[in-house]
Amino acid sequence: MTSELIINAQPKEVSIALLEDKRLAEFQKEGRDEQFAVGNIYLGKVKKIMTGLNACFVNVGYEREAFLHYSELGPRFRSYTKLLELIDRGKTIDPMRSIQAPIMEKEGSLENELKVGQQVLVQIIKEPISTKGPRLTCELSFAGRLLVLVPYSDKISVSSKIKKNSERARLKQLMQSIMPAGFGVVVRTVAEGKRVAELDAELRILISRWENMIRNMSSSPERPLKVYEDSSRAVGMLRDLFNTSFENIYVDDEQVYREISEYVKLIAPERHHIVKHYKGKLPILDNFSITQQIKKGFGRIVTFNKGAYLVIEHTEALHVVDVNSGNRSRSDEGQEVNALEVNLSAADELAHQLRLRDMGGIIVVDFIDMNDSEHRQKLYERMCQNMQSDRAKHTVLPLSKFGLMQITRQRVRPAMDVRVEEACPTCGGSGTIKSSLLFTDVLENKIRKLHQVRIRSFRLHLHPFVAAYINKGLFSIHRQWQWRYGWNIQIIPDQSFSLLEYKFYRPNGEEIDMYERDEMM
Repeated sequence: MTSELIINAQPKEVSIALLEDKRLAEFQKEGRDEQFAVGNIYLGKVKKIMTGLNACFVNVGYEREAFLHYSELGPRFRSYTKLLELIDRGKTIDPMRSIQAPIMEKEGSLENELKVGQQVLVQIIKEPISTKGPRLTCELSFAGRLLVLVPYSDKISVSSKIKKNSERARLKQLMQSIMPAGFGVVVRTVAEGKRVAELDAELRILISRWENMIRNMSSSPERPLKVYEDSSRAVGMLRDLFNTSFENIYVDDEQVYREISEYVKLIAPERHHIVKHYKGKLPILDNFSITQQIKKGFGRIVTFNKGAYLVIEHTEALHVVDVNSGNRSRSDEGQEVNALEVNLSAADELAHQLRLRDMGGIIVVDFIDMNDSEHRQKLYERMCQNMQSDRAKHTVLPLSKFGLMQITRQRVRPAMDVRVEEACPTCGGSGTIKSSLLFTDVLENKIRKLHQVRIRSFRLHLHPFVAAYINKGLFSIHRQWQWRYGWNIQIIPDQSFSLLEYKFYRPNGEEIDMYERDEMM
């Protein structure tokens, strides 16, 4: 299987697509200006104690207060509380010196540990979802690709996914030889087989992040305060996806390309050549047929095999998936065999959809009824096998007597919800009709206004049909515009646009606000 990463960096958001054998396997999209991300650490203030829930709400700068339960205070909570007290008194803090305090009990009352208005050091473990604010923990950690650093701890743990006892013992022994006092560590699965030099290099980076966080808290009086940001959006998303088996990583933004290139040189120097700067004229997602796959794979109805299809519904509490055979022809061997064939194919597509949409929480699947217990067991085993390639923690339960399968999948951010419906190409969703014959006149009027304010080099993104019409013929409309207004006008077909949609961009990728230009005129 060949794997490639495609990174589309826009001014307002970053998208990463994972292709496996040219098929879209995972897709992540995050805003660059998003305030919250899993791994960020904040110095917040307690706003309200919820005695009945044994929890509290913390102000970390979000419109809704974040939620912190007693079980998330962690055994080292009192050490962090003592650290904040020393900082408030203006004491000089040595980041490499452990602060000793009594260990927190697993069972207890939160109101005995926290008061309203008290400062608390917290880390995001779940992003805001729907009407809920972020979910917090006080068990701080700094995640790298190979290691997770845990301050004020002395425990060295090895991922349970590393099965060989000899390798587990080797990794533990290596970490004991290089770990400074006062820090614990979790060795991640990808560290299997790594040399001590690689582990030590990443350990130093993680410790430097802890030191920078201490300096940030000591130097700024502002509260609430973001004291540590996990990584840039692109690098943070890549860290969880990166695999040394990748053949190519394509990036369409020069700055992000440099960031990704430096990161890959750091974690896998022998593979840095796979990072490539995409400079094609087509949008990068269109060039690799990702836009087309997104529109096909993110709809409410997803077809998968000979007319069969899934219906995927999202609710506040859970996701519901219905399996339908559609217009599929019946098997000569009977309804039971036909149901098994459809269900097995549905299990394959469902596992793909869970990764693609990053669906989390509870997923209830209504498969086609089967009476044969062997067939029901076969379907359950097929689903478990398909889910083995999923990096998220998950649990798959056997079919219930009603033919329902329940799946739980770890959710730390909202499920990917991409709109695949397009606005009406005639009215643009407004309900009023403009003549499409005059559309090129509208575009030329915009180009003329840009020319008048001395913007003569730009890219015009259009629906592929419109772009083809403008470029048609020897004396095309495009050529006429170039002769009148300058030769630096590029027409870019973009599959993500509706028929009469258009946008102007500067050569550096910055969008030109035509409303603002109209006001200038």
